[in-house]
Amino acid sequence: MAVISKLLIALFLLIFVVLSQATATDLTEFETPLVNATGVISEAKINCGGECVRRCALVRRKNVCYRACGTCCARCNCVPPGTSGNQNLCACWASQTTHGGRNKCP
Repeated sequence: MAVISKLLIALFLLIFVVLSQATATDLTEFETPLVNATGVISEAKINCGGECVRRCALVRRKNVCYRACGTCCARCNCVPPGTSGNQNLCACWASQTTHGGRNKCP
């Protein structure tokens, strides 16, 4: 009886170790890489403040632009180049819409 108990405990420990290793590997394989506006895969967060200052440089309502740009940058980790347009270079940026169906990101 004691031998069977020890075998069962060893078996459960072995299964636990194998499953914990499998989940750790699965999580690292499927992490979504961050793609910036130039299409380069990057794991680092970009400086949203600086990028939004550049993006909103020519707009009249800067505070509104900064707020929307900051939200989009935090979600997408990219800001398209230039002060307007070029949204196709950041797919996440182009897909953000308001409740009314308009583009959220400047």
